[in-house]
Amino acid sequence: MPELPDLTIYVEALERRVMGTPLRRIRLGNPFVLRSVDPPIAEAEGRTVTGVRRLGKRIVIALEPDLFLVVHLMIAGRLRWRPAATGLPKGRGLAALDFDAGTVLFTEEGKQHRAGLWLVRGEAALRAHDPGGLEPLEASAEAFGAALRRERHTLKRALTDPHLFAGIGNAFSDEILHAAKLSPMQLTTNLSGAEVARLHAATRETLATWIERLRAEALGGFPEKVTAFREGMAVHGRYRQPCPRCGAPVQRIRYAENEVNYCAACQTGGRVLADRAMSRLLREDWPRSLEDWSERMGG
Repeated sequence: MPELPDLTIYVEALERRVMGTPLRRIRLGNPFVLRSVDPPIAEAEGRTVTGVRRLGKRIVIALEPDLFLVVHLMIAGRLRWRPAATGLPKGRGLAALDFDAGTVLFTEEGKQHRAGLWLVRGEAALRAHDPGGLEPLEASAEAFGAALRRERHTLKRALTDPHLFAGIGNAFSDEILHAAKLSPMQLTTNLSGAEVARLHAATRETLATWIERLRAEALGGFPEKVTAFREGMAVHGRYRQPCPRCGAPVQRIRYAENEVNYCAACQTGGRVLADRAMSRLLREDWPRSLEDWSERMGG
C-alpha cells in the first residue's frame, strides 16, 4: 500500500501537472471504483483544479468551487501520468482523469478491487473521509506520545492505526521501529519517556529521509515505481538478509495479510518473536533466540 512518502511524491507530481487547469473528462473503466453517487461524477467535469493534498492515505483533488475527488489506492492501486486521452488498460484500468496536458490513469493490480474513487461536496463531507490520525511529521513529541498511549496496542499496530497516525503502513512502520531500536510487539503502555522520544524522532527522520529519496528518484517526473519493497530499506522485505546496522539476519512474522520484519539483535534483545501460526505448529521446536534460529537454518 502506498504510504506517506509515496503519497507525498504523488501529490507533488500532480500539483505540477494539473494545478489551475480544468478536469476535462472522467472515464470509468470499472463502475465499482466509484463509491459515491451524490454529487454525480459528471459534475466534476470542466471544473478547475484548485489544490491537491494528502488526507491520511488518500489523495484529494480539489475542484472549484467546493468539490473534492478522493482517491484511495488501498494496497494495489496506482496512479500514472500518460499523454492526453490515453486509453484505460484492459482489466486493471479503474478510471482516467483527462486534462489538457495529459491523463491520470488510476489502475489496480489483482482481483480484489479495493481501491476507490469518491466525489464529495464541501469540507464537511471531505472530513468524513479523514480517519483522524496525527500527521507524524507535524506532531510534537508530546502529542505523538499522547496518541501512542491512548490505547493499549503493540507498537506495530499503533503506528499503522490510521485513527492514531496518518499515512504509516506496514512497510514504513517496520523501518521506523528498526530505526528506533524497539520491538514491534512492545506494548504502547510499557514505553518509557525516553523510548517515546526515540520513536518520535525515528518516525520523523525515517519518513523525511524517504520523502527526499523518492523525490530524488522521481527527478521531477511522475513516480512510476511505487512499491512497498525498496532498495535501501533496512528490514522490510529483507527476511534472512543481514541487518545493515549489526549484520544479524532479519526476522519475519506473518499474520493475516501483513507481516512484521525486524532485527532480533537490534530490537528484541536477541529474542525471536513467535509467529502465531508457525509457533503453534512447531511448539517446542520454535526457535526462541537468534542462536536457535541460526542452528535450525544451518547457519
